[in-house]
Amino acid sequence: MQDIQQLLKDLFKETIEQMLEAEMDEHLGYDKHSSMGDLSGNSRNGYNKKTIQTEMGKTQIRVPRDRNGQFEPQLIGKYQTKNDGIEQQIIAMYQKGMSTRDIEDHLRDIYGIDASPALISRITDKIMPQLMEWQSRPLSAIYPIVFLDGIMFKVRKESRVVNKCAYTVLGINMDGKKEILGMWLSETESASFWTTVCNELKNRGVQDILIACRDNLSGFSHAIRTVFPKTEQQLCIIHQIRNSTKYVSYKDLKPIMADLKAIYQAPSEDDALYHLEVFAEKWDSKYPQILKSWKENWAELSTFFKYPNEVRRLIYTTNSVEGFHRMLRKYTKTKTNYPSDDALKKSIYLSIEEISKKWTMPHRDWGIIVGQLLIFFEDRFDQKDLA
Repeated sequence: MQDIQQLLKDLFKETIEQMLEAEMDEHLGYDKHSSMGDLSGNSRNGYNKKTIQTEMGKTQIRVPRDRNGQFEPQLIGKYQTKNDGIEQQIIAMYQKGMSTRDIEDHLRDIYGIDASPALISRITDKIMPQLMEWQSRPLSAIYPIVFLDGIMFKVRKESRVVNKCAYTVLGINMDGKKEILGMWLSETESASFWTTVCNELKNRGVQDILIACRDNLSGFSHAIRTVFPKTEQQLCIIHQIRNSTKYVSYKDLKPIMADLKAIYQAPSEDDALYHLEVFAEKWDSKYPQILKSWKENWAELSTFFKYPNEVRRLIYTTNSVEGFHRMLRKYTKTKTNYPSDDALKKSIYLSIEEISKKWTMPHRDWGIIVGQLLIFFEDRFDQKDLA
């Protein structure tokens, strides 16, 4: 408990000091080390040390000062020595990804601090180095399974609002735990975009991916074959069914769903192909686009048939990453659009930090799954990875 309290105190101290630096930037009108400060008439003049009482005990912070002695911080007043629980509120604002306006209103309503939008923007910008460090952090050498999917957001671009997709790569590591490997924003999908994503993962240390589960993302299949040629690909069966039944008459929907279920729940690929032919005889004359889509994508729709049930249940759908996106939407649903790409990235990053706190347990039956994957990919597993 003492270690946990000390970690929280350190986090609070760092956050408060970053916010005080942002206040000083706003007060002087230029960033630290900026040439704009030359001959400005005022500048930074070191720090004062101040001990404040928090709910986790006393902690010492550094308060910046200016040469003219005019800087009066609002977050921690000049003669204030007790924070009255402000650390919980600050950490909550960071973790929940509150908008600039939300944070401004929160500070005014709760603490009586009249912070300008420019000041709040500077404060929230302080997490950008953390975001960049997270996005470029080293990754594990091998990920048995990764899931890929995207979620749409509205972002202001110049004088208009455009739709941008935030693509997420969720990996299951060797311990069976979920891990967001990274996020990327794009208005369009292409083989070059996905090749860049795959190369970035490789440059960050990923040497092998056993199975990649995805929706029918444009250009991804070619990209991953180029960067990770041994990776097996599994198209999401649920997405395939949704696309197949998009234009089906309501009266035919239930029987078609039942016939498709016989295909993807078949015990083997041969049995699935048999049911696919039965489906063709029954429905091809009325809905030829369904059979055409299944046959064109069969190589990547049928990957999961070779594996036992425990692995099948994990890879036949991208529900894992879609579940993450549902939680992400919970934290971002109050924001109708974002003023910039950076604002969207900050919001997603803060949400990831909050959501991933719950990912402490390995996937159900992970021990069985790893044992089965070891049989199928024996030449690609390093035994020390399983130790």
